[in-house]
Amino acid sequence: MKLTFAGGAGRVTGSCYLLEDGDAKILVDCGMNQGDRSLEEDNFEAFPFNPSEVDALFVTHSHIDHVGRIPKLVKDGFKGVIYSTAPTKDEAYELLLDTRHLMEHEAQPGQLLLYEVSDIDNAMNLWRTVHYHGDLSVKNFKIEFYNSGHVLGSASVVISSGGKTVAFSGDLGNIPAPLVKDTEYISSADYALVESAYGNRVHESVRERKSILEDVIEDTFKSKGTLMIPAFAMERTQELLFELNDLVENRRIPKVPIFIDSPLAIKLTSIYRKYEGNAEYFDSEALMMMKGEANIFNFPGLRMTLSKEESKSINDVPPPKVVIAGSGMSNGGRILYHEIRYLPDEKSALLFVGFQAEGTIGRQIINGSKEVYIMGQKIPVRCRVAAIGGYSAHADQPLLLKWVGSMRSTLKRVFVVQGEPDQSGPLAGKIKDEFAIDAIVPEKGQVFEL
Repeated sequence: MKLTFAGGAGRVTGSCYLLEDGDAKILVDCGMNQGDRSLEEDNFEAFPFNPSEVDALFVTHSHIDHVGRIPKLVKDGFKGVIYSTAPTKDEAYELLLDTRHLMEHEAQPGQLLLYEVSDIDNAMNLWRTVHYHGDLSVKNFKIEFYNSGHVLGSASVVISSGGKTVAFSGDLGNIPAPLVKDTEYISSADYALVESAYGNRVHESVRERKSILEDVIEDTFKSKGTLMIPAFAMERTQELLFELNDLVENRRIPKVPIFIDSPLAIKLTSIYRKYEGNAEYFDSEALMMMKGEANIFNFPGLRMTLSKEESKSINDVPPPKVVIAGSGMSNGGRILYHEIRYLPDEKSALLFVGFQAEGTIGRQIINGSKEVYIMGQKIPVRCRVAAIGGYSAHADQPLLLKWVGSMRSTLKRVFVVQGEPDQSGPLAGKIKDEFAIDAIVPEKGQVFEL
């Protein structure tokens, strides 16, 4: 087999891997590069392979850095089959439509867009759904999906051909996850690609993260401020609803209006409702709550603002209040309007609950910037800034090592991908030191014979 790192090498985003065996060619993920302008310009580059020659694409999960260039792939000639779990397909459709809308909104007059809505529809016509551990083969390749525990329907993909096996981690979940089933481990593989978004970090425990959330809400309530939470529409928002429901039901936080100000998050939450009670995807605690009287995605004080008019009406509600809005890295979406209004307010707070990529406003703030530019305006940052790594849907270093360690007796080499250098490098070093396995951080465009 031959493995080409078409994306996701040396950076967190843009996941895309080409695996070849003879005339058989398959892809794992086809994601968008996200972050600063130079990264986003890379999305317009031609693929380092002929899309029309690719037999199939296997999608680990629905985040845009894993699916965002699929419409371009189809536009450029791909006619194979796209495979993922059912929730991933549903989520990807909404996320791709939302991304296309943002492109159109942000484009300069006459600027070419990466793809059209028709390209999304064409991709959906090629898309088929599979179950975890179902039998699946494409030409020389045999493929098996494992639950990666990252988001609803996420998967690690194990591919075998010619007596060799390659395990693609996709994005691995942070255990224990509040909603989805925990990560499944793979017993053997010859080669593995492991993500490293938090390859040099250790998250807080579940108890710590809920306590931090509770404390920030209480502090903001006492100061009569507004708590802003830039949240990813996919999984993070639903996890927050799950935790907030528990805090409200057990009266651990004061009564305060909580707004979900993200049309995409609201649409994705409806997909979670579609699969409610499905034991293939949800963990036992969530299933028990779903069977009871509690509605984990709706509780007293929660308001979902779908339209622009409803969003603007949040301003009419006096503090204290909590606003959960996209995007999760403050690089677009409705959170920007709330940040313009409340970042200068010393009574208010900004709480990050996920990874902030280099080049984003979120990264600038979390790095301590006292002012940021939003929509051309210079905005002072006077509010309290806090972060909870434990709410990340990504595994931290110990969990990443556990995933690699489950295959240690058979692994010949590990490729450390989907991380910034300060995260991927230390993880590769740990893998070498702890398991005596060759571990490298590949560069974009590198090709390896397996």
